[in-house]
Amino acid sequence: MSGPGTPEISVVICAYTEDRWEDVLAAVASVRAQSRPALETLLVVDHNQALLDRLGKEYQETEDVRVLANAGPRGLSAGRNTGIAASRGEVVAFLDDDAVAERDWLKHFAEAYADPRVMAVGGRTEPVWASGRRPDWFPEEFDWVVGCTYRGLPPGRVRVRNVLGGNASFRRSAFDAAGGFATGIGRDGNKRPLGGEETELCIRLSRARPDAILLIDDRAVIHHRVPEVREHFRYFRTRTYAEGLSKALVARSVGAQKGLESERRYTTRV
Repeated sequence: MSGPGTPEISVVICAYTEDRWEDVLAAVASVRAQSRPALETLLVVDHNQALLDRLGKEYQETEDVRVLANAGPRGLSAGRNTGIAASRGEVVAFLDDDAVAERDWLKHFAEAYADPRVMAVGGRTEPVWASGRRPDWFPEEFDWVVGCTYRGLPPGRVRVRNVLGGNASFRRSAFDAAGGFATGIGRDGNKRPLGGEETELCIRLSRARPDAILLIDDRAVIHHRVPEVREHFRYFRTRTYAEGLSKALVARSVGAQKGLESERRYTTRV
């Protein structure tokens, strides 16, 4: 239960493949073990009937976990939008299906929303390398390639242009103001590992609500599994190329100045 003045939080986990079965179970378990309990966990399955049926059976007697089918087109953005529409919390948090949250993850999110101007809060994502260690050639400044927090981001609880979708939360009124995730941006079943949908949403949110505060709190930690295939330069090259395509889509949607301003600032500082 939430305390006085703290919001109830729904957690959305989007899943698409049975290959991550154990990861999905671990992600859900980490949410259910939070020191500050979630109102509910919503598992949204992306156009995979076998996985939908299997997860439905797994959690059929678990009151705080609901299993849903993606009600929109294939892809992560539509899956998240399905979860938002079905959720009941004042705040909606998102956790990747191959990540586990530390016990105080939701506690740190909830604390930030004591300020009514705060519309989004993200956290810190640490890589869990399949080989047990970071590849020697892999620079920490590029940890975003594997969906993790990268070197150069400021520590503590700080204002940012955008949060990162695999470890993020939004006040429900943020979606009322800006709409949901754009389905033409981000991963959609295409083999290219696109992204950027959370950046585009956050920029739209800041335009719709100029007084909105978006934060990263590095105490809200999750651990994100990096499979062996992503430890190789081939994936690194593919993902960085796809990021360029993603940035172009974001810039086309919200304009190059806003779509790339944080990237310009980062490259001149690091």
